[in-house]
Amino acid sequence: MIAEPNTASNLPSQKENAVHDDTVPESAVQNGSCVRNGNLKTPREKRKVQNQCENIRRNSSSSRRASQLQSGEVVEAVTLFEVVNIGKRAMQSVVDDWIEAYKQDRNVALLDLINFFIQCSGCQGMVTAEMIQSLHKKDVMRKMTETFDEETGLQYKKFMVYPWILTVTWPVDMDNEDYPLIRTGPYWKKFKANFCEFIAVLVQQCQCSVLYDSYLMNAIISLLTDLADSMVRAFRHTSTLAAMKLLTAIVSVHLNLDVNKHNAQRLYEVEKKRISGKRTSYRLDQLERKRKEYEHKLLEIQNMMNAIFKGTFLNRYCDVIPEIRATCIEEFGSWIKTYPDAFLNDNYLKYIGWMLYDKQAEVRLKCLLGLQGIYSRRELVSRMNLFTSRFKDRIVSMPLDKDHEVAVQAMKLLMLMSQNCEDVLSTEDCETLYQFVYTTHRPLAVAAGEFLYKRLLSREGDEEVQPKGGGKFGASTDQLKRLIHFFLESELHKHVAYLIDSLWDWAGKFLKDWECMTTLLLKNAEEDGEALSDAHESALIEIILATVREAAEGHPPVGRGAAKKILSIKEKKIQLEDCTKITEHFIMVLPQLLAKYSTDAQKVANLLQIPQYYDLDVYSTGRLEKHLDALLRELKDIVAKHSDMSVLEASSRTYYILCSEEIAIYSQVDRARTQLIDELMGQLNQLLDGFWQKEEGFCMDAGEISQMHSALRRVAAFHNAHDLTKWNLYEKTLRLLVFEIEHGSLPVLMILPALQCMYFSLLWQLAAVSENPPKETLFALRRELRRFSQICMYFLQHKEKDVREKTFVILCDWLLILSHQDSNNSKEAVGLLDYPPSTSLQEKLLLFIQEHVFMEEEDESKDLTEEEERKDESCKLDDLHRKRSLLAAYCKLIVYNVIEMTAAAEIYKYYVKTYNYFGDIIKETLSKTRHNDKIQSAKTLILCLQQLFQTCAERQDSSNGVDLSSASFTNMKELARRFSLTFGWDQVKSRESVAMIHKEGIEFAFQGATRVDGRCLPPNLSFLLIIIEFSNKLLKPDKRLVYAYLQRYVAEPPPCRGDEWQPLIWYRKSLLANEDEESSVLSSSREWSPVGTSKTSSFKRKLSNGSLLETSQTEAASRAPDLQCASQLASASGKSRKRLKSQEMHLQEHLSFLCPDRLRRRCCEDEIKTEGISEEAQAEDTAEDIDVDVVGADQDS
Repeated sequence: MIAEPNTASNLPSQKENAVHDDTVPESAVQNGSCVRNGNLKTPREKRKVQNQCENIRRNSSSSRRASQLQSGEVVEAVTLFEVVNIGKRAMQSVVDDWIEAYKQDRNVALLDLINFFIQCSGCQGMVTAEMIQSLHKKDVMRKMTETFDEETGLQYKKFMVYPWILTVTWPVDMDNEDYPLIRTGPYWKKFKANFCEFIAVLVQQCQCSVLYDSYLMNAIISLLTDLADSMVRAFRHTSTLAAMKLLTAIVSVHLNLDVNKHNAQRLYEVEKKRISGKRTSYRLDQLERKRKEYEHKLLEIQNMMNAIFKGTFLNRYCDVIPEIRATCIEEFGSWIKTYPDAFLNDNYLKYIGWMLYDKQAEVRLKCLLGLQGIYSRRELVSRMNLFTSRFKDRIVSMPLDKDHEVAVQAMKLLMLMSQNCEDVLSTEDCETLYQFVYTTHRPLAVAAGEFLYKRLLSREGDEEVQPKGGGKFGASTDQLKRLIHFFLESELHKHVAYLIDSLWDWAGKFLKDWECMTTLLLKNAEEDGEALSDAHESALIEIILATVREAAEGHPPVGRGAAKKILSIKEKKIQLEDCTKITEHFIMVLPQLLAKYSTDAQKVANLLQIPQYYDLDVYSTGRLEKHLDALLRELKDIVAKHSDMSVLEASSRTYYILCSEEIAIYSQVDRARTQLIDELMGQLNQLLDGFWQKEEGFCMDAGEISQMHSALRRVAAFHNAHDLTKWNLYEKTLRLLVFEIEHGSLPVLMILPALQCMYFSLLWQLAAVSENPPKETLFALRRELRRFSQICMYFLQHKEKDVREKTFVILCDWLLILSHQDSNNSKEAVGLLDYPPSTSLQEKLLLFIQEHVFMEEEDESKDLTEEEERKDESCKLDDLHRKRSLLAAYCKLIVYNVIEMTAAAEIYKYYVKTYNYFGDIIKETLSKTRHNDKIQSAKTLILCLQQLFQTCAERQDSSNGVDLSSASFTNMKELARRFSLTFGWDQVKSRESVAMIHKEGIEFAFQGATRVDGRCLPPNLSFLLIIIEFSNKLLKPDKRLVYAYLQRYVAEPPPCRGDEWQPLIWYRKSLLANEDEESSVLSSSREWSPVGTSKTSSFKRKLSNGSLLETSQTEAASRAPDLQCASQLASASGKSRKRLKSQEMHLQEHLSFLCPDRLRRRCCEDEIKTEGISEEAQAEDTAEDIDVDVVGADQDS
């Protein structure tokens, strides 16, 4: 560091401070250390020495060592800072060496320690000191100043470290948030650990020697206290961390002294009783002296603790920097746990309670971690009554914290409070906390699962006390019943998978007790009067399915966790064991459960999902084929009984799982499947034959319609997972649909499954296309594909809404599949079977979305009962879900480029209006399309706004343009603002898209103007107010380019005489911060080439030849004069050209679309003459241009 010069009269001891009175040459200053000279009187002489020291400091060996350390080179440590920084030696030996040096010359060693703290703050160099023993108090106060030298760019701070006044000098840019404690990487992380370890070891090694000399600790505490009050963040952060670690170490010393004092007191009392009859004893006097010595040391330690706590903690725990606040709170928590007798009282606890409300998550997290250490110890909880009553509500609300880690630790803290504090949480508090088991953030849900399990499900004595009649499953049965009751009471029945996943880590033992669960289900009411009710049975079956899925898959349910969990070897072993256990148990039990609940569709649908988690080899290895026959019989019986689609699809999937060709039971299951499908097709053929035998004016009764509907649904469910091509289902369903097209008399219940069967038939034919199929097969399949598309287009306009919606979903999926065929097929096959949607079909799909999704339905306002309102609300939710499915199906076509991206403009119009219902779908569509093509996506956004603007203008039909105060215009601005927010904070990533929006917006705003000189008001000029919302997403250089592009459409200065030109004025202001910048852009924009970078290349050639000045003068002489503003604009251009040149040349290459050929303008009409610039100013500007261009060239290369 550079020390401020000082007179020799103020130096009591030259030897003590290692300084000289004589003038020292530049070569005498080494290793970045600075020398004070008392003979320098004038400010010029002082600044000369300061500059010399600063130059040497910047090139000092410490800088070289820092770079060598990070590059891995071996260097020799010189200073204490470098020893700790390298970290090669044991910290205890480092401290011992320093203590020895301190004992030999405490001033030199202490100065080295002071330099250590300063250098750890990021300052490279040394600190100088001057003694103040001969100074008066007034002189001392005068020395405590902080000044700034504008010429050298250095800042001076003097502060007292008794008996010295230290002078620290640092560059102004030191507060640029770049110092060791906040640097990233393993090297600096290790440095911070070494720094903290050094302080702890220093106090530990000094406690038996120099800790109580009233010199060392006074100096260190004084240094850290003054640095902690500095305005420089690096000083404040480093010294606060050091002070907090110092106090932590001192607290440990205090504990040791306290123990030693009590031991000495007990020995003293014992010795005193032993020699009660004697008058005196040497041993007693020795113990008395020892006891007083401990008391004296404790008093000194307490004074040190008070000095650090009051001088540093009380000032820094509410610092503006969150890292400093977090450091204070973290160490404060350790003090309480280490020394509760001193710190565990309400006078100290209030600080950690107040910081629970801190705005930074890091600080709140440290508070919670500190409180966990307190509430985990029962002996400390009794002293927390006032704190608990004061801050309990705040802690209960913190699981809702926006920071996930804070929410998790808050839940863990509440778990500890619940365990160790009686009745601290009310029933309402617990019920609120229980619901967090359904949250999507898994760590928080797991913490809530622990709370739920230990608080509600697992009660003390469950393992020992068996419920009456519970048998061997008594404890598990009781826990299961409590879990079922909680599940039903929470009224979130569809989230059972989330509940099980939350409890899995804590209640895995009884959740895997499937024997207990199935036994509970198979109980008869006659055998046990406490049999489950129907609702409880349904809930238990859902729990069984969720536990089986969790055990077999080993990862959280969908929506909880970004990706599948990577299992360890141990976890994979447990997973395989669980799968075997599931298979062995449910192979025997599942047929019994299916037989018992065969008439309940919901229960059967859940039970039929269990076989997909089987280890199917167990059937053959365990010789359990008889149980397979029982399962197949039950499956066949269930298919015959039910027409519910969920049951039929579950049955079809079960057959698909069991019909794997790799396993031994394939032939057995395949025979059963073929037999079942033969029966289903036989029933369907019989019904169809009866249907076609009737006359044209047939009339089917409700029973026949129901039978036909059930038969078609069963076949459709199996056709989804099994290839039924050999049963010729395609021709049968095609005849039905053609009959509907010709006569229009089929019931909806027959049309929907028939349409689905035909769709599945074509998919199986498409999947069966081989690598090199015959052309005849391809042409035949192509005809069928075209025919099915025509049928779908017809049913898209059917009179029944259900038919239209089902057809739309099928058609969207159909187009998506045809446009993304298997790449294994030949190019000829792909080309023949490809079916790009025509323009008319795209229009029909878009019209369908507008009518069925975005068209508002009239809400009939009438008095409804509570039951009717509940049903109406349920219908609205179902309708919303159906609309979301339709919109998602259409948006997939846009995302995967099946239809043109511009079709999304019609969807984006409803982004704000329907945000609560479809906002997530539209936003995801916008994100995916932007990922596919940034420029086209930007054009789609601006097209959406242009269409809305034109619609608004047509509705208002005003000759003065769009009414800026109208609700429609306000909605457009809000939509543009929402579009702008989707670009995020990374302006570099979105620069091309945003620039394209401005380009298209400017062209649209001036579209239709009769003249381009700006004197005729363009009809769409108000549109500039819309694209203003995107100006804040432009980089500053991009704003200048956009402004230059704007100048091509309007003359300068603009004719802004009336309010109608206000949009242009506001748009200009959004692009330019002030008039000075505007002038600079005007002057520099004339130099931009309208095409490519040819102008840039010529400009660089001028710089390399050194002829820029002559060229500029020649061009200026040929321009039309404009003497009124020449001098002003020229000076502004000279100031701003340096920061513009390198960026403008680079931007023209990437944003070349801002300078199209068709919009070139002759620059000679508007060029600004620069003859008024002095030769000196021109030379200065030329030099600046040359420097900047070289920098830009280096960056490009």
